Formats: sequence, structure tokens, C-alpha cells
Amino acid sequence: MVTQNSFAILFSRSTCLLAAMVCLLSVGTRAESQVLTTSTFNNVVSTHELVFVNFYADWCRFSQILAPVFDEAAKKVKELFPDQGKVAFGKVDCDRETSISTQYHISKYPTLKLFRNGQAVKKEYRGQRSVEALTEFVRKQLEDTVQQHGKLEELDELQDKKRNMIGYFSDKETDSYKTYRRVAMQLRDDCVFHAAVGPISDGERAGAESKIVFRPPNTRHEDVGYTGETHNFDFMAQWMHDRCVPLVREITFENAEELTEEGLPFLILFHKLEDTEIVERFNNAVQRELLGDKNAVNFLIADGSKFTHPLHHLGKSSNDLPVLAIDSFRHMYLFPHDVKKDLDTPGLLKKFIDDLHSGKLHREFHHGPDPAQPAQIDNQEPAASPTDYPVPTPTQAPSEGKESASVAASDGNQGQQDNTQGQPAGNQGQPDGNQGQPEGQGHLPHDKDQPTVKAEVLTSPPESVFKNLKPSGQRYTMLKFDDEL
Repeated sequence: MVTQNSFAILFSRSTCLLAAMVCLLSVGTRAESQVLTTSTFNNVVSTHELVFVNFYADWCRFSQILAPVFDEAAKKVKELFPDQGKVAFGKVDCDRETSISTQYHISKYPTLKLFRNGQAVKKEYRGQRSVEALTEFVRKQLEDTVQQHGKLEELDELQDKKRNMIGYFSDKETDSYKTYRRVAMQLRDDCVFHAAVGPISDGERAGAESKIVFRPPNTRHEDVGYTGETHNFDFMAQWMHDRCVPLVREITFENAEELTEEGLPFLILFHKLEDTEIVERFNNAVQRELLGDKNAVNFLIADGSKFTHPLHHLGKSSNDLPVLAIDSFRHMYLFPHDVKKDLDTPGLLKKFIDDLHSGKLHREFHHGPDPAQPAQIDNQEPAASPTDYPVPTPTQAPSEGKESASVAASDGNQGQQDNTQGQPAGNQGQPDGNQGQPEGQGHLPHDKDQPTVKAEVLTSPPESVFKNLKPSGQRYTMLKFDDEL
């Protein structure tokens, strides 16, 4: 006979079993990547230290391949970091959540972005798409990026070539240290962060709760002090960003894809690795003349011994270094002056950039000098002019150096195309430079008594080299075509 006590025991066991099943199901659900929507996205990224998000489309074959790998990596990371609010994997269906994909400028599928403390990290994940690689990437991102020092003497031995941020704190539990650590995690790829905590920092702090300084590259005792609120994350982050992210960056084969995807034309100085003087002069010139163009142009330096192909495309070699050029992602243009002699001449660098944005570089290569300039006459030496841009001649004639008949207008105006697209440059439907016409019948009409004006046979500038380093169609489904940029 079943007693009341037996029912109680049976009910108790059933309840425990049900609770265990719910717990297992709950853990399994939390371990996989979360579907993020307009209503949940902000809450998830703001309540976790780190969120790894997969922006995808169901119809994209690369997204389909990544989906199970991403979910499996989410499970492994959850096992490594089970603490609530530490890390989460999320996925956004960009066809359904168009407002989110638009907000974060998603232009290819799949795009993998990190969000740290609620803010998007500029640098995307572009590595191998395997469970192991994704897991290791997130694990490293969760490592504390602040290097602790037990002796002040260690701070005198920091790497000179790095941008170093140094903090002196009374205690790790202070708001100033926690703010410093949050900013350090945000800028971990741009600066090296150091900290001296406790009594060893007393002399530097002089009784204050904290002291923060920036040490520029190649310096020892030329620190720049932070004078803002040490508890204000936004203010501190902006101050550190301005010093950790240089105006002039170095392009390498590792970051070239990332830089090209920013979509801004390159002003790029090719130099010898040991020629630090020309690099410093270029930095100073950009800082002095082009600060207002920093959101319209990427200012870059490149090791000319490694980037030999762009030099060859410009008709140059390592013997010609330093070489300064613009790559507009449609064409390449040489700086029309002697880099060593004229780089510091006021106004020349600014005019080079202005001529890109106005379309002057493009027009003069395809249609000859602007109308304000006189036509060249037989047997007359051309007058020297700072606006005469040299036409690069490749050392050999590579097939990719020949330009297509369809040409966009201003290279500096991204996304805009001229009214003659689909027509040859020059007069629509006519060969560029009126080639094939008898000598003397150039663009400009002339009186029969006037000296004969010869038609110029113009050479087109080389096509862009760096556009070929954009994200590959072998890894992504692209949402924009190259000729839209």
C-alpha cells in the first residue's frame, strides 16, 4: 500500500530530476551563440565585458559554413569563462535586422566584430574560421592587457619604438584604476599599457589617488601627463585614443586588408627602413598641413623594400626611395615634386590632396592641363609649373597598367561616378586625346595664321594596386562592387 510518505519521496525525486533537466537545457542554451535582434542587441553588448558578434545572411554560403563553427566555439568559450557577464557570442541576421547592420556599416558576409564594454572595437576578426582559432582569439582578448610593474626602474626600460601609457595608482580597487583598465582593453592594439600600484608609486603620485602619463615612441623622460578626470571613461578614452592611434600609420601585409576596407584614399610614403628622418618629416608635414583631411585620407608609410610591386607600378624602384604617391583605389598618382627637397615646402602637400578631391589629378591625366593653362606650341620649351603632374611609366609594361575605357570622374569623391561612365575618356564616343586625327587638330581650335598646336598623346595613370588587397571574394560575400568606391 502506497503511503503518503511514499508520494512525498516520489514527488521530491521527480522535482529534482525536472530541475536538473531544466538546468542542463539552460546551460546548453546559454553556451550557444545568442540570436541578437533590435530589441536585445544593446542590452547584451552593454552587460558583458566582451561580446563576439557574427553578422551574417542565411543565403551566404560563407555564413552557412561558419554557423556551426561559431556555435561550437561559443560552447568552448563558455566552458572556459562561465562567469555571468564575462563573455557572450551573438549573431545578427542582417536581412532581418537591417538597422543593426546599417549602424555598424556591414558591407560583407560574414563579418565578425568584437564589442568591449558596450562599444564596438574598430578592428574586425580576420583570422582563420575554425573552432580552435575563434576560441583562442577570444581567450586572448580576455587577458588583462595592463602590464604590472613591481619596480619603477622597469618603466625606464620600456621599448622605445612603442607607444606606452603608464599609470601610477594607490590601489586596484579605485575607480581611476578600473577606468584605466577599461580604456586599456579598448585600445590594447594601439598602445602598451603599464601600471605601478601601491607604495612603489607614492613618489610619482605625490599624495594623489593616481597619475597617468603617455610616453611617445623613442623617448625616455618626455612623458605627457593626463590632466582630465580619472573617473571619466569617455574623456580618458578620447585623450588616450588621440595619442595611441597615430595620424600617420604604417601599412603592412598584415593590416592592408583592414586599411583598404576603410575606403579612404591612401597618401603613402614609400621609404627605406633606415631612413627615419624622412618619416619624421612626413609626419610633421601631415600634422602641419593635413590635419583637416584626416577623415578623408589615410596617411601611411610603407617599407619600400617590401612593397616593391606598387613602386614598379609607378615606374620606380627601391633606388628611387623615398617615393610619395596617392592611391585613390582607382588610380595611382605621383607627387609632382622632389620628395627630399620639397616635402617641407608649405602648401605643396596640401595642394596635392586638394587636387585629388577636386578631380584635378584625374582630369589632367585624361584630358590634359586644365583650360587655364596655355597649350604647348611646337619647338617651345614647356614652362615649369607646380601643377604639372608627372605621368608614371612602369619599368616594364604590365598588362594591369592599361586602363579600361570606362573611367570614373573624381577619384577623391568616393561612390560618385562621372556622367561619361561607359564612354571613353575625353569627348564621349571619341578616342582620348583625339588620337587618329591629323597632326594639328587637337582639342583647341586655332586660326590658320596661328602656330600649329600639336595634339597631346596622354598616358593614363596606373591603376590602383592597393584595391587588390581588399577583402577577398573567396572568404566573403561582398555587398558593394569595387567600382562603387
